[in-house]
Amino acid sequence: MKYQYRTQGTCSQLISFEIENGKLHNVEFFGGCQGNLRGISRLVEGQDAANVAQILKGTLCHDKGTSCPDQLSCAIDAALKQAE
Repeated sequence: MKYQYRTQGTCSQLISFEIENGKLHNVEFFGGCQGNLRGISRLVEGQDAANVAQILKGTLCHDKGTSCPDQLSCAIDAALKQAE
């Protein structure tokens, strides 16, 4: 299933991704540091969504209190709850 998540407190504004059989696919960030975010997207491709959320949760960027990886974690958690 495809999901979109509006980020809060980051340079990226939106994260789009799919979860199929518990695995992440096609993660795409809109806005933000594209080189880094493309790298994150490639690293998480095909990985267990719940595991990725756990690993990325709490990653901070400067003094923002969150980051793009942390927001991806929030997005995954919200999608998994929605799928229940």
